[in-house]
Amino acid sequence: MALFIAYPPCSTCQKARKWLQDAGIAFEERNIKTQPPTAGELAQWQKISGLALKKFFNTSGMLYRSLGLKDKLPDMGEQEQVELLASDGMLVKRPIVIQGDTVLVGFKPQQWEALKK
Repeated sequence: MALFIAYPPCSTCQKARKWLQDAGIAFEERNIKTQPPTAGELAQWQKISGLALKKFFNTSGMLYRSLGLKDKLPDMGEQEQVELLASDGMLVKRPIVIQGDTVLVGFKPQQWEALKK
């Protein structure tokens, strides 16, 4: 079963949820605002995904902008970035889906096709 981490009011997350349902992929949903990923989860997912840690930040979010993270992140260490991400779910790009050894961040239907295998 896949783990689907989303923010329910987010229209992109709603499209992703519908995509998973239409694809017949069983998933457990977790609200990113009320149950944000832990630092350990984020570090593990980043390692599995092979993505740069920056890809896990919600760069279009209000919190990201209000904290001035665009300018601060380059000077932060990886552990500090992971802990910052874990401090507030609204800093994390969404949706995230984890299925086995696949971790996808953001909703790109062509990438999500890999979940059907």
